[in-house]
Amino acid sequence: MNRLFANLPTTVFEVMSSLARETGAINLGQGFPDDPGPEDVRRAAADAVLNGYNQYPSMMGIPELRSAIAAHYKHWQGLDLDANTEVMVTSGATEALAGAILGIVEPGDEVVLFEPMYDAYLPLVRLAGGIPKFVTLQPPHFRLTEEALSKAFSPKTKAVVFNNPLNPTATVFSNEDLGLLAEFCRKFDAIAISDEVWEHVVFDGRKHQPVLGLEGMRDRSVKIGSAGKIFSLTGWKVGFVAAAPHIMKVLAKSHQFLTFTTAPNLQVAVAYGLAKDDSYFEDMRKNFTRSRDRFTEGLRTLGFNVIPSQGTYFLNIDITPLGETDDVAFCRRLVMEHGVAAIPVSAFYAEGAVKNVVRFCFAKKDSTLDAGLERLADVVKRAA
Repeated sequence: MNRLFANLPTTVFEVMSSLARETGAINLGQGFPDDPGPEDVRRAAADAVLNGYNQYPSMMGIPELRSAIAAHYKHWQGLDLDANTEVMVTSGATEALAGAILGIVEPGDEVVLFEPMYDAYLPLVRLAGGIPKFVTLQPPHFRLTEEALSKAFSPKTKAVVFNNPLNPTATVFSNEDLGLLAEFCRKFDAIAISDEVWEHVVFDGRKHQPVLGLEGMRDRSVKIGSAGKIFSLTGWKVGFVAAAPHIMKVLAKSHQFLTFTTAPNLQVAVAYGLAKDDSYFEDMRKNFTRSRDRFTEGLRTLGFNVIPSQGTYFLNIDITPLGETDDVAFCRRLVMEHGVAAIPVSAFYAEGAVKNVVRFCFAKKDSTLDAGLERLADVVKRAA
């Protein structure tokens, strides 16, 4: 057996979701919405599977979706992408990440990872033979610092895997942080593999800034997006990759031997969805903002210390005021004794884990959030 995978523990998402199922707990841990997703996009997929082409589509993605991706990013982020040479469709963002890491990183290359991080990054880097170099981000702001980057980057740095908005922390990086990252990538000739799946799920008037659009990063960036996150259709697993032609040629070969292609009916529907009127994307953000605010206010009323959420489906609490020092033990008690599943943020660290932050998903119906809050009411009382 491959020791890398044989020795990996069961993911914390599966552990907590399993406990939630076994105990009948409300699952506010794993990041999927209650909403079924936009009906018109789902109907477009159904029509395409009944009346459209269902054989192997182009390995790079159907032309109409690649053109839609380029047009979408031009409209929303000001990027000029050639749909034929700089855009590819993958079977989800995780496949896009795997293809990018395996296509770029060779054994012995150093790869900078920012923790807390999505749990797929580290195994994929190690699978490619890369040597991880960690930058540990600290709550509550999770900012990049020149000192931390200086310790992680070296002449051996081949790539950086970067996530913005940052999934575990619900942080949107500032232009200052992004500029600092770009400066180090240019200085050390490193490629930025930028996981931007939450690019549309940002709040309070924030605008997403792609790494690909930063000064000097056009030819040294891989931008990864997700239709699942944009349309709340996480099970569809349709991802996007954008990169300069000399990088894309290699990524396409990596993709060829991973999944090769993606369901054509879903590609047709996503192409339709990306061309939807601006109001869809604006209303989507408003709805998630309302859910965030509802859950935030509820937690604060109960006495929890909430770390503000700037983007994603998530928000975090600091459990230190509750006298708690172990987020894993806290989350286990939460699901077993109070009937609510959450995620310990320490699970997203490889080194120097922060143990006082717990993550909830608020992309749920009002009734689900309210029921969760009702069950959480005793947590602070018991700690008092």
